[in-house]
Amino acid sequence: MGKPFLNVFEEDEIEAVHAATLRILGEVGIVLGEPEALKLLLDAGARQQQGRLLLPETLVEWALAQCPHTISLRGRCWSNPPVAGGAITLGGGSLHWHNLGGARDVFEPKTQSLRSAGVEDVIKAARLLDALPACTCVTPFFTPQDVPGSQMSLAMYRHTLPHTTKPVYGPGVQTAAEVRAAVRMAEVVGEPRECLMMAISPISPLTFPNHLVGAMLETARAGVPFGPLPCPTAGATAPLTISGALAQQNAEVIASIVLVQLVHPGLPVMYCGRLAMMEPRTGASVWGGVELGLASAGTVQLAHHYGLPVNVYGFSTNSHILDLQNGFERAMNALIPALAGADELSGIGEMAAGSAASYAQMVLDDEIAGSVQRVRRGFACNEEALAVEVVAAAMDTSHNFLSEEHTRKHLRAGEILITKLAERGSWSDWEMRGRAGMTERAQEKAEHLLSEHRAPVLDTAQEAELDQILQFAF
Repeated sequence: MGKPFLNVFEEDEIEAVHAATLRILGEVGIVLGEPEALKLLLDAGARQQQGRLLLPETLVEWALAQCPHTISLRGRCWSNPPVAGGAITLGGGSLHWHNLGGARDVFEPKTQSLRSAGVEDVIKAARLLDALPACTCVTPFFTPQDVPGSQMSLAMYRHTLPHTTKPVYGPGVQTAAEVRAAVRMAEVVGEPRECLMMAISPISPLTFPNHLVGAMLETARAGVPFGPLPCPTAGATAPLTISGALAQQNAEVIASIVLVQLVHPGLPVMYCGRLAMMEPRTGASVWGGVELGLASAGTVQLAHHYGLPVNVYGFSTNSHILDLQNGFERAMNALIPALAGADELSGIGEMAAGSAASYAQMVLDDEIAGSVQRVRRGFACNEEALAVEVVAAAMDTSHNFLSEEHTRKHLRAGEILITKLAERGSWSDWEMRGRAGMTERAQEKAEHLLSEHRAPVLDTAQEAELDQILQFAF
């Protein structure tokens, strides 16, 4: 894709958000008391006031200047048989996708019911995502309810790694000990700095608890790419206005960047934003409203203003089932930031504001992602595409373009996206095929892929080492 199709900010408005961010960091400050981080920041020019820590503009600008403009990741490097996992570059102009992480429940389309997720669902989700071409990075999908809560994050990671050859994002780590264990697990299958990225969430508004700060410091020491992941809700944990909430979110991201760059200057950082809106009637976080797409597009512009690759919400909905609301919410909220130039979109498989997911939804999102990518490509307008000679040739002969080489050439080139799940036939054809819709076709495809696709296996020693790391992590 060339230039983004969509800008929600003018350049002077981006500068205004940046200025507001500097005021938040320099005049309001962040809540942070972890001793090692506090000393690092004070030694670098921060100061304490009214129980908060104020960050000077010079420190902010220094930290942003340390960040690389791209992040290179690849999947696991060794297994039996050997595999070379898919390599990607975030920030290189391409749009990448990853799935929702941490869903509690599995939605079953056939029965329209929920059930609690278990370890087997973590494994199956990793296998299915490994098979879906749109998904380029895999996040441990489900929070398995059949393991102790203290082991949940690392169990998610342990049972994802063996079942995909794609890069794997960190499993929602909360402490330095969990980061160390995740890095050791990554070492079993590759180089952690290449095959792992950690996302850690400060608490909105502007609060950095000790255990999360410890996890950030440990990530930086390990040299693993880092994604600060604040999740403010406009109207509840951030200002209700989108621009005000984005300024606060920006401050939370940048404060995290300052911290990790003090530990490891040059650490690769993915600018992440998860700003959602409050439902005024209930106070709940809304993942489906079009404002989320606008906020994500604004996040993209801010990140690119700093020269950073950016990851935002993509597929998101508050719907509990695979219905019309689900489809239009996730399509809008993926397309808007995609057209703004996002480097990566999240949410493959997500339902019910992140609390549930389904295998059929993962397959449906793979199809929607293809349509979003097609829109981003746009279309050519040159002599070849304008096709005056082709029109002339058809008018001199059959008045039909089906037999023209120009038609075959551009069909092969993808001028028209060939869908796999959407209905494009007549009523009678649809009836003959059993009146199946996209949901039924997606569920059938998910079941087929799960029966056929498996990543190359790890050897017995690798599996045993992963089990040992999980057992003795705490």
